[in-house]
Amino acid sequence: MKKRYIYTLTAAFVWLGTGCNKLKDFGSVNQNPTATTQPIVAGLLTNAQVSVTGLSSTGTPAISGGQYAQFFTETQYSGTSLYTLPQNDFTPYYSGPLYDLQNIINLNQSKASSAVAKILQQYIFWVVTDSWGEVPYSDALKGLTAIQPKYDTQEAIYKGIIATLTSAQAELDGSSLAGDVIYGGDVASWKRAANSIKLLAAVQLSKVVPAASGYAATAVKEAIAAGVIESNSQNMKVTFPGGGIKSPWYNLYDGRKDFAESATMTDILKGLNDTRLSVYGGKSEAIGNTESSDIGVTYGLARNNVLAFIEANPNWARVMRGDFRTTTGSVTIVTAGEVYLARAEAASLGWTSEVVATDYVAGITASNGQWGLAAPTAAYIAAAPPTIANITIQRWIASYPDGHQAWAIWRKSATTANPKGYPALNPAPDAVNASKKIVSRFVYPTNEYSSNEINVKAAVARLTGGDTQDAHVWWDVD
Repeated sequence: MKKRYIYTLTAAFVWLGTGCNKLKDFGSVNQNPTATTQPIVAGLLTNAQVSVTGLSSTGTPAISGGQYAQFFTETQYSGTSLYTLPQNDFTPYYSGPLYDLQNIINLNQSKASSAVAKILQQYIFWVVTDSWGEVPYSDALKGLTAIQPKYDTQEAIYKGIIATLTSAQAELDGSSLAGDVIYGGDVASWKRAANSIKLLAAVQLSKVVPAASGYAATAVKEAIAAGVIESNSQNMKVTFPGGGIKSPWYNLYDGRKDFAESATMTDILKGLNDTRLSVYGGKSEAIGNTESSDIGVTYGLARNNVLAFIEANPNWARVMRGDFRTTTGSVTIVTAGEVYLARAEAASLGWTSEVVATDYVAGITASNGQWGLAAPTAAYIAAAPPTIANITIQRWIASYPDGHQAWAIWRKSATTANPKGYPALNPAPDAVNASKKIVSRFVYPTNEYSSNEINVKAAVARLTGGDTQDAHVWWDVD
């Protein structure tokens, strides 16, 4: 029964906040004069923003997605990269950052803080729904009025995300935005971020809402017209202060060496003569080390096989060069390179009148610039012209090291006719799952079946193939 009440936290908090005046009946006997009795909006916002970085770095959807998309592979304890059952729990996102953000909205101390909270909530919901499929959305965070929230269809969730991002960016004003460690309270930057998330989410629907007159294409056009991220100085990211609050990328190798850059990534970059090879793989786990490695570890090997590989190749590629894994490093959430390349895809679909080649080159240029590298040469573009396959591959490359985005991009590209997708991914050679297929979604956690049985089973009934890792989410169709 414990899990059920996770969804009641917001209402309980508000009830306590409004009802605690009853304590005056007992005077001040049980009151702590040094305790905080009201949540601090600035602290809630900072905490939520730091939590959000996990969704694009080393949190479960990102680090697991990065293995399914073959950015990374395991070096010590092979499991995820061999497709063991991904029965992961989404509850911490509801009881953690979503709850913090809902408190900000409920308190409504400023229009700007409430609008930013809504934007961040939609980003979290986007990652969660793309990882599991149908999840609680419209009934989520309603507290005691919905202790067993229904699971919304993924289409309904996407429509809700797009609509909320649209309204939230319009609500942004010059009011207080304390605790903002992403943009330092800059409203114009948050408008661009909201529109950029909206654009990326809408492009993900290209197979299920393909028409140029459909709501996905309309959302893309609206986002571009309203203003999206167009330079690396506008990237949505968190830079960590170090000390007790270190970058997740630093923590990845803090006393451990569990992950490597996959040979899939290094081989693709080598084949393209792509300069990002020099920063995507590091020769050492030592922090600050500036040596590169192009020796990607063979993807999806069982423990003994991968140990044999890394022992024979001590300079195997670590995830990112060491100077990008410092304690004060950054985690990017949305970048200019990702946005431009999504625009290139939208233009190639006929959704916009933008020039495909222009957006394509701008996207690769911005991605390179994000890592301090020069723009791509004419020869590079000539060898990889902006076909839909190459746009997708470049989106996959530019999303690095955000494994969740790479997984979503690849899943959308794979079909029955082209099961390897773009880029062409071969399943793990030592896969342990029965189908030997790359994981398509996370499986619902067991506690949902005990605490919200009716609703989770209704969602499973709508899921072709049942609650399995081989079932496809709504937008992942042929």
